[in-house]
Amino acid sequence: MAGRVLQLVLHYDGSDFSGWQVQPERRTVQGVLEATLSRLCDGPVRVTGAGRTDAGVHARGQAAGVEVGAQWTAERLRRALNHLLPRDVWVARVCEMQGAFHARYSATGRRYSYAVGLDEAAHSPFRRRWEVPWERALDREALDWCAERTVGTHRFLAFAVRGTAPSNDEHRCEVRLCRWREAPGGLVFDIEANRFLHHMVRFLVGTMLDVAGGRRPREEYDALLRADANDAISPPAPAQGLCLEQVTYPDELYLTA
Repeated sequence: MAGRVLQLVLHYDGSDFSGWQVQPERRTVQGVLEATLSRLCDGPVRVTGAGRTDAGVHARGQAAGVEVGAQWTAERLRRALNHLLPRDVWVARVCEMQGAFHARYSATGRRYSYAVGLDEAAHSPFRRRWEVPWERALDREALDWCAERTVGTHRFLAFAVRGTAPSNDEHRCEVRLCRWREAPGGLVFDIEANRFLHHMVRFLVGTMLDVAGGRRPREEYDALLRADANDAISPPAPAQGLCLEQVTYPDELYLTA
């Protein structure tokens, strides 16, 4: 019997996960999904994610690809998964896809957000799981300057963990959107690109905050966008402020919306 290729659009609170990817003796999002799907389908089911979020990173739009039996319509599988999955994972949508769909390689864009809390209530346990409290003064104009400089195509060698990409990878990414915006109690950083390198968003945020906090001059940020190594980069911002918001695919890959 022919199967169905489906895209799962996932929300998850990454606080109690050791990231996306299956790891021995660790609780991961991929591991939880595969265990639940295998239970529903009476056999092993492989889940392919659009990206590997790190421990503590959240998602409101992670995409995952699965192939299941034809008896599983998109909506039937969504309901069944949400009945069995733990409370920190939720399937927001399931779309039927063309057979050529691949959750990682078919993606044409990804969008992340990063939340920074600036008021005293940012230390509340109801907020600090999803945003990073920041107590030092920030130059908002400097944040906007850094974001504006980041838009476009650059080799983000300075903003990636060394050795995590193939040696022949130029680390070139096309940043289509990069901005800071006001949010209740703080700021949110939005960034969209065709691809992201390991820890890239967290390195960008950490370095921008250092510039806006007076720890680094703007000229150093500009130089990092042209650097061929990550020796001079600021430490990455903490994981809990980061959220994968959306993964984009070509319209022709969708059989159902």
